[in-house]
Formats: sequence, C-alpha cells, structure tokens
Amino acid sequence: MLNLKVGGVPEHFNYPWYITLKNKEYTQNGINLRWQDFPGGTGAMCKSLREGEIDIAIVLTEGIIKDIIDGNPSKIIQTFVKSPLIWGIHVGAKSKFKTIDDLENATVAISRYGSGSHLMAIVNAYNNGWDIDKLKFKVVKNLQGGIDALTNGDADYFMWEHFTTKPLVDNGTFRRLGDCPTPWPCFVVAIRDEVLEKNPEEIKTVLNIINNCTKDFKKIVDIDKTLSVRYEQQLEDIQEWLSITEWNDGKPITKNLLTRIQNKMVGFNVISEKINSDRLIKNL
Repeated sequence: MLNLKVGGVPEHFNYPWYITLKNKEYTQNGINLRWQDFPGGTGAMCKSLREGEIDIAIVLTEGIIKDIIDGNPSKIIQTFVKSPLIWGIHVGAKSKFKTIDDLENATVAISRYGSGSHLMAIVNAYNNGWDIDKLKFKVVKNLQGGIDALTNGDADYFMWEHFTTKPLVDNGTFRRLGDCPTPWPCFVVAIRDEVLEKNPEEIKTVLNIINNCTKDFKKIVDIDKTLSVRYEQQLEDIQEWLSITEWNDGKPITKNLLTRIQNKMVGFNVISEKINSDRLIKNL
C-alpha cells in the first residue's frame, strides 16, 4: 500500500477530504492517505513540501506559484477551488483605524513570508495605490498569532479568510474594515515532483476520488448544518459561503490561466518576473 501525506488548512474548504478519508475511499484503492492540518497556512505547507514532510498540498494559488518560482520542487496539477478567496481586512476591537485608507502606513500581521496573508497584503496595497516598498510586516505564524498581535498592539491589521474570521468579528475580537478577493482561483493541488514521477497512477486515483466528492458536495443532505457545527459558524454564513464557492470541475489547469495569474502577480509586485508556465504545472 502506498503511503501519501496531504496537507491543508483546517477550514471548511477541505471538508471533502475529511469525507473521503472517513469513507476509506483511498484505502479501498490501495493508498494509505494521511491528512495533516496546517493552521499556519500556505507558507508552512510550501516549507513542508520542500522538505518532503508532505507529498500533496491544498494550497493557495499565489503562494505555491511564488514558491515554485523560488525553487520548490513541486508542480500544480489542478485547481481545487476555482472561485476567489475572500480575504477580510481586520483590525483589533479597540483599534483607532476606521477605514482601509487609514492602514496605508500601518503594520500588517502575516502568518509568514510567502503566505497568502503576506501576498494578499501586497495585492491590497496595490489596489489602494500605496507604496508597496513601504509595507511593514509582523510575522505571527497563524490565526491565533494574528488575534494576539492585534489585541496586544504588536500589529495593526491582519488579512485572513472572511468566513473563518467571521465568528471573531461577531464576538468583537476583530473589526472588519473591508474585503479583498483574490483575482484568481484560490486553491490548487500541488504535489512534489518525486511523488509525481514515481506514482502518477495513484495520484490520478486520489484526484478522481476527491473530484468526485467535490462535484456533488453542495448536494449532500444538511451539509450546511454539518459545516456550521464543525467549524463553529453561523448557519447563514455557511450558506452564503456555499453559494459563492465553486470547486474544480475535473478539468486540467491550463498554461494560459497560469500565465494570466503570473502577469497579475508581476503587476502586483508579488513576483519580480514570470517563468514559462510549463515549469509550474503537470497535467496527468
């Protein structure tokens, strides 16, 4: 039996992995798939891919593109969630800042460099016409680190997925000043080159299983109630999230899409130059 480790954020996007693992669908196909939560997000997953600690990552598109350009020996094999990710822009409950414009010279908390919270802070700065070179960052590791930094005044604002942080807005830990959607599909599946070369058929099996689950995910009876309880979210928030979230439809990722994303990332100063998109993807 082939052992594979897959990593992802402990958020509602990845519940289809929980379902397929619970149903032992991988084991039935000769694959011992193990899931690892990454509360630190994309930067932590990219590091684990590089170091061979995980084989597969469900990772933010912008983060893995930048990391592959920077030398991560992995490939993107498909989109996982093709709709944008909505990044909430948060300040602490007692913050003096009232609008996004007030944040131009403020310190932004990020989970780590190269993470979504880092790269999307750059995108947000670009969208608002700020000088990106003057952005000030405070590394906080994860969502709890962001809560601590904003509460203690170690940082001024923090960007994290809108619905994951909604309970913190509801309970008064954070105030949300606005949102910044990703200008591209938000999550992709990335796999280490070594695993792709040695086990292409097993990887295809994994993809078929997860794509089959996400295809009908919204039709699962009471899925909104299940997600609401599991992720401690208001039912209406989960229903809104389900209404705007689209998973991969089984189609391969195209070079044209990745070239367009890279063009935007260059424009946002997230990467300094683009590479041939063939170096980023592997279609099985």
